[in-house]
Amino acid sequence: MFELRIRRTFAAAHAIVMAGVREPMHGHNWEVTVAVSGDALDADGLLCDFHMLERALDETIRPFMNRSLNETAPFDRVNPTAELVAQHIANTVAAQLPVGVRVKEVRVVEAPQCEACFIAPNTALDAMSKNSSSDARLQSGVVR
Repeated sequence: MFELRIRRTFAAAHAIVMAGVREPMHGHNWEVTVAVSGDALDADGLLCDFHMLERALDETIRPFMNRSLNETAPFDRVNPTAELVAQHIANTVAAQLPVGVRVKEVRVVEAPQCEACFIAPNTALDAMSKNSSSDARLQSGVVR
């Protein structure tokens, strides 16, 4: 198994809703780490090109830069929590990866010592199946 990680930072504001109450708008310097993995290297000895991975992440976060997430798709319709930001980045980057490479996880830091991590379902399933191939908790792609 091989893994690559890239990091980016962007500035954006958001106001999330918790228990029905919207917090005041505030900004962060968001730090994003994307980890991708795969079982094999290509003919050049690469899992994938770092530059391609950087472009995919840059294109994903570009609409958020120096903006209010609450006014930027998809967070104009979805609560812009760090968890959902991480999931959105994972899904968007995953769609641009070469065959055999998958998003393992996306970590989003919105403030020092405040980090959300989205672990891609296929990665969670891989780890679970290695521990117990007959584990009944694996149903419909969800670890229960």
